[in-house]
Amino acid sequence: MSKEEKKDPKKNSSYGADQITVLEGLEPVRRRPGMYIGSTSAAGLHHLIWEVVDNSIDEAMAGYATAVSVHLLPNGLVSVKDNGRGIPVGKHKVTGVSALETVLTKLHAGGKFGDGGYKVSGGLHGVGVSVVNALSEYLKAEVRVDGKIWEQEYKIGKPQKAARAVGTCKDTGTTITFKPDKTIFTELEFSWGKILDRLRQQAYLTKGITISVFDERLGHRPKKYRFHFEGGIKSYVQSLHRNKTVKNDTIFYTDKDINNCKVEVALQYNDEYNETVIAFANNIHNPEGGTHLVGFKTALTRTLNNYARSKNLIKEKDENLTGDDVREGLTSIISVKLPDPQFEGQTKGKLGNAEMKGYVETIFGEAFNAFLEEHPKEAEAIIGKCVLSAQARMAARTARATILRKGALEGMTLPGKLADCSSRHPEECELYIVEGDSAGGSAKQGRNRRFQAILPLRGKILNVERARLDKMLANNEIKNLVIALGTNIDDQFDLTKLRYHRIIIMTDADVDGAHIRTLLLTLFYRHFQPLVTEGHLYIAQPPLYQLKKGATIRYAYSDEEKDRIITELGGGVEQGAIEISEETDEGENAEVEIPAEEEDKKGKKGEAGDDKKKGFKISIQRYKGLGEMNPDQLWSTTMNPESRIVKQVSVEDAGKADQIFDMLMGDNVAPRKSFIQTHAKKVQNLDI
Repeated sequence: MSKEEKKDPKKNSSYGADQITVLEGLEPVRRRPGMYIGSTSAAGLHHLIWEVVDNSIDEAMAGYATAVSVHLLPNGLVSVKDNGRGIPVGKHKVTGVSALETVLTKLHAGGKFGDGGYKVSGGLHGVGVSVVNALSEYLKAEVRVDGKIWEQEYKIGKPQKAARAVGTCKDTGTTITFKPDKTIFTELEFSWGKILDRLRQQAYLTKGITISVFDERLGHRPKKYRFHFEGGIKSYVQSLHRNKTVKNDTIFYTDKDINNCKVEVALQYNDEYNETVIAFANNIHNPEGGTHLVGFKTALTRTLNNYARSKNLIKEKDENLTGDDVREGLTSIISVKLPDPQFEGQTKGKLGNAEMKGYVETIFGEAFNAFLEEHPKEAEAIIGKCVLSAQARMAARTARATILRKGALEGMTLPGKLADCSSRHPEECELYIVEGDSAGGSAKQGRNRRFQAILPLRGKILNVERARLDKMLANNEIKNLVIALGTNIDDQFDLTKLRYHRIIIMTDADVDGAHIRTLLLTLFYRHFQPLVTEGHLYIAQPPLYQLKKGATIRYAYSDEEKDRIITELGGGVEQGAIEISEETDEGENAEVEIPAEEEDKKGKKGEAGDDKKKGFKISIQRYKGLGEMNPDQLWSTTMNPESRIVKQVSVEDAGKADQIFDMLMGDNVAPRKSFIQTHAKKVQNLDI
């Protein structure tokens, strides 16, 4: 390279027109699948089913389909069938191939852009089924239309032959059968529970439709579910309140059309403190809400305040109810349908149509005011709960201010509890929440002081599922945790002030440890939810056993791993050569002796001296608690980032998670008892 070139690197650049790449057909999808389905993990895998099912639901919303079926087939195949109109098979005048092939091979092609296809559709970009085709190693489309059955097969998005008629039929509809490409996806196992939850939700949102689901996979017991709800989202609210005590026995419901759009809202209050408000646009769940949710919240707060003032249920000197006050204990479903939805991204997380705010605000506000006037006793119960919430909010604000003021005066350190780390870079810091002072002592000695902080908990924290914020903040352990995290709590939560980007719950591997872990998970899910949704919360996995043979030490995290290690160390567990007994006077340690003749059969030598005659021993220690580990053991097994096992806590289905927390941690005993009886046989290592 010349001196001139070294001085000016731009002169040596080869960047020009030849370096501009144009991706044809479906190639952009295979190159960047995350842009279209979110990820290539389990969530993206299931997104393929949602895309195909959404097309069938669109037919139902348009009034042409009444039934959809989903079949999980052997060898990773999935088949989705509907009785709609069927994808057109005539020749497309622009592409020169059939409309079926056009829809399956061209991005942004479909019946959702012009007139006459769909007035209302969950699909917006016209990329759904073509994306499924691009990311499938095999796909077959079967269309029943005009008395004929048409078929076309694809491999990695490429048609194998032109669409052709293969038979006759009396019905109409479309069947899409596909197999996800194993070179694209990191996981290929479909979750039966996740599919049921999603399709049950779709059945609630589309009144009158019947959705059937079949599990016909090899190695799975054949299963079948059928969903049909005439009540629509009203039935949805009723199901969410199955195990809760409600304030208004009559579920509020309104359904009205306005300017080619449809607004549907159902709500009911319960006696709990958490809100469940789920928003949909064209049957697509919008986890980030949008304009329809803003309109609903505005109308709800205004209507309840106006009604309470007009009936003297709020004193003149008192402040108005806030949005948080009126949404405490609320369960509501908002479903809007509109011809031209504006979503943020292909995953449709947030609705952006400005007009929907006014539509929802007007329709819901008028209908809800009429409901309150027609049901005065239920209205009084709702207002009473909201007023109580406002009083609790004021008490909580005072308690929170006291805690934060105290924390600030103490330099945000805890009274002898928190062993902080030296680093002040939150992205590299982690906080271990440890059960008990004994384990806390070992963790403090064994940790890396530069980036690991330790916060021991004394006993079991308060069950926050049935406690208001002021009572929670009176609990010392919760108060210490709030100050340690630095984020504040609930409506004043600020994720940017988080002092540790990894929060790791580390409890004993017994029933009490599991209970403490559940109490902490309830606290984080209910009051620090962004820590969960943003991936900051983890659960440590301490070993259950230490196995020692001579100078060799191994750790096992399950009974199966323990048996495998014994076999690897020369035992005969799998062959039944030895019998392992872990019951000693202390209930913790056991020694397993391997007879010398077993050694000779394997052609192995003893480790030293008389071992050949005596055999050798494997010492097994069952850890009953973290406090039994010395600091070095705790570091190497549970705290060393290079060797530890931690599980990240995530929420894939907030609605399902909410129901589980309510069942396990709420006041209603019957559903919890049923759950325990159902799953009791699955419990391992139960300490009584």
